[in-house]
Amino acid sequence: MTHPNNGEIELYTDHYFNRSKQVIGKFGDCQVTYAIFMRRPVVFAPRLALDWLEETGRERNTEVELDLRYGEGKWVGAGEPMMYITGSFFHLVDLETIFLQKLGPACVAAYNAWTMCADMPKAAFLAMDARHCAGQEMAEMMAYAASVGSARAKRKVGAVGFIGNATHATAHFFGQERGLGTMPHALIGYAGSTLRAAEMFHETFPGEPMTVLVDYFAREVSDSLEVCRRFPELAAKGMLSLRLDTTGGRYIEGLDPASSYAVLERFSPESIRGYRSEEELRYLVGTGVSAAAIFHLRAELDRNGFGKVRIVASSGFGPAKCRIMAEAKSPIDVVGSGSFLPSNWTETYATADIVEYDGQKRVKIGREFLHRVRPDGSTRPL
Repeated sequence: MTHPNNGEIELYTDHYFNRSKQVIGKFGDCQVTYAIFMRRPVVFAPRLALDWLEETGRERNTEVELDLRYGEGKWVGAGEPMMYITGSFFHLVDLETIFLQKLGPACVAAYNAWTMCADMPKAAFLAMDARHCAGQEMAEMMAYAASVGSARAKRKVGAVGFIGNATHATAHFFGQERGLGTMPHALIGYAGSTLRAAEMFHETFPGEPMTVLVDYFAREVSDSLEVCRRFPELAAKGMLSLRLDTTGGRYIEGLDPASSYAVLERFSPESIRGYRSEEELRYLVGTGVSAAAIFHLRAELDRNGFGKVRIVASSGFGPAKCRIMAEAKSPIDVVGSGSFLPSNWTETYATADIVEYDGQKRVKIGREFLHRVRPDGSTRPL
């Protein structure tokens, strides 16, 4: 992973911090305290940022005092100081850029992961975000964030949460030695049929559980049943899963707008009785992997005696879609998601302000709320 070491920091930090360091070196160092906060609610995910900060402190032979106001996985309100960092101004001033890069996005992704897992506590989640990340460092950050949000959902609501992710390098965040996953669409195209792809996979990895993509040929139901009939033992043992990843340009096999409403009227009538936004209706009865699509496939599997075959749903499963799927009580066993990644990147910006210089409280006007509060309720420096 990319973690700028002490000799590289100057290249990656905002240059005005580099110049500030030169000024401090000329006129003398002082002890400062930084307050770190974000402008939106988040779940606190500081470990990667703190590990880098402490490692850099060791390389510079300087001590950094941390005053964490929240534990990892705790909910933090908008504008609330997450932590205070005290140390040498000379050694801290050029670390702000990289430290905030490692903190803000992770906290927002952890928040998204927590809400998704909490909304769908009975479903397992698989982090499939790696190929949507801007490089290895972001992939590490997002995997860590998903594990933090998942752990919070497990504690708070007993959720299954994230059971793993797609890459070996970051599987350790989920207590795994290796990444999880079976086949991409490319393998279906290579095999020439969904069934043949399943057969090839099974021959290559005998005895392993198998998840088969069933949307390649727009035969989600037909191909699902064909695979189940070909592997009845796997189906009976619960070792066979079918993954729906239908594109948003069409309905799954057997559905259209009218029949989608009919499916929900049968299985989840309350979900379509009240007012719904256009986005919510798309998740319920629209094209792609809708709630209606999942109920439809589940009903066909059950009707044909494959009640132990599991459904894996992917394609756009972020916080909003998970909330609607939960309200509809969609029969999803596993959610494959990369959509816990922050969608509005400006919300990921963490901010640092110095609030104390050599024990004297001082901060720019408008940020007085960042001063540390003593046990007696005063804001005198601790």
